[in-house]
Amino acid sequence: MSVVTPADRDYRKIPYRHPQPAGMVSDLVLPGVLQAARDPMGGDPRLWVPLTDTVSFRPIQFNVSQGFYVHVMRVTQGGVLSRHRHTGAVHALVLKGRWHYLEHDWVAEEGSYAFEPPGETHTLVVPDDCDEMLTFFLVHGALVYVDPDGVATGYDDVFTRRATAAAHYERVGLGAGFAQTLTR
Repeated sequence: MSVVTPADRDYRKIPYRHPQPAGMVSDLVLPGVLQAARDPMGGDPRLWVPLTDTVSFRPIQFNVSQGFYVHVMRVTQGGVLSRHRHTGAVHALVLKGRWHYLEHDWVAEEGSYAFEPPGETHTLVVPDDCDEMLTFFLVHGALVYVDPDGVATGYDDVFTRRATAAAHYERVGLGAGFAQTLTR
């Protein structure tokens, strides 16, 4: 019988031996998110929360403790979506299609990453010749909807998006509590 000494052991393969910090939220792992984003109707279509007839979102996480949400936005027809100001940073990764802002000269196309700083005000447009746009968004803070002069007309944040999702999930038979499973 051989004796294994500490020098013989690979300590990298030993799991952490202590408890996680008190009060820490649990991990969240959602398999197949990119697959579902690339083929929105290939998965359960009830997961997509409609905002309008042509705009929906697939929630990934509602982080109420840190004030952000993560979702994939799907747009199935070109047009102006909204003019809004950000109170926090936004990160976007275009999975399919393209979009731009009236206030800028760049176009976010498939494979593009966009960073939008807090305070930025812009008008989101999906070109008329784009059949479908899918973008992964990480949104910190709120979107404050504004008129052309910057006067606030409404807002969305992690709480309003979660409430919209919960109401939708209740209507389609998943139960309002389904949104809670995505909440951290």
